[in-house]
Amino acid sequence: MTALRRRWQRSTAIVATGAAAFLGTAIAATPAQAHSKDWSVDCYAVSVDLTNYSKEKDNKLTITAGEKSLLHTAFKGEFHKKIDLPKHSKELPVTVKVTAGDDEKFSWEDSKNSPVCESESPSPSPTESKPSEPSPSASTSASPSQSASEKPAPSSPETSSSAPAAKPQTGGGEDLAETGSSSNTPMIAGIAAAVVVLGGALVAFARKRRSS
Repeated sequence: MTALRRRWQRSTAIVATGAAAFLGTAIAATPAQAHSKDWSVDCYAVSVDLTNYSKEKDNKLTITAGEKSLLHTAFKGEFHKKIDLPKHSKELPVTVKVTAGDDEKFSWEDSKNSPVCESESPSPSPTESKPSEPSPSASTSASPSQSASEKPAPSSPETSSSAPAAKPQTGGGEDLAETGSSSNTPMIAGIAAAVVVLGGALVAFARKRRSS
């Protein structure tokens, strides 16, 4: 009875070792998430959306408009914010710089131009014309009468179409290169190793049981 228990314990240990090897291989084959950036600028503001950055180390972010610094901060994991731009009469260069805390290869810097905002011109108010006073008749009669002159129709209001606002210059979401391995070969190898180990253990157990 004691020998049977020892054999069973050995078989269990072999199976557990194979399962641990399989889990380790599966974890190693899981790809890492890529750092993602998405930012855009128009004539009024700049919008920045950053995801999948390091949650343990600080990531630095700097935003400048021309020679003016709009933001200098640190974040972990992700960052989302919209910042108003100063008024400008010509194109304004906007620069976003990110320094990743986990690896320098994920750091980046990019610049875009903010267009000039076109102001809407107010439409003129409609003008009204006063009616002319009636003029007396030239000839005199027993019952003098005055002829009323016709009132001119008021002029139609002039309208002016406002110029369309400038379209925002959007920046496509660019994902940096994805790290890690996406191949299924390590996972298949781990499953095969676990099956081989388990089969060998069961065969050994069956032979020893028959011989006893």
